[in-house]
Amino acid sequence: MTKFNKQFKVDAVQYYHDHRDLGLIGCAHNLGISQQTLSRWQKQLRDNGEMPYRGSGNYASDEAKEIARLKRELRDAKDAINVLKKAISILDK
Repeated sequence: MTKFNKQFKVDAVQYYHDHRDLGLIGCAHNLGISQQTLSRWQKQLRDNGEMPYRGSGNYASDEAKEIARLKRELRDAKDAINVLKKAISILDK
């Protein structure tokens, strides 16, 4: 999944406002993002007045960073187990 920085998101919404003639789909295509993504960014900017952004590595402490890493690792392991379970059930038939 591609992560975009705050400035790109703000610029993308501005591009859409400057090129309304292209429509949401055309602008999103030109920017290389999905229509839903551009729409969501526009709504966030409109509702909050600013674009929320959480860059990688913005953790309150080393412990929080480690917890996030372990959660990702656990999620990946669970996904792998589920895939293996499905494969075994297919092979047992």
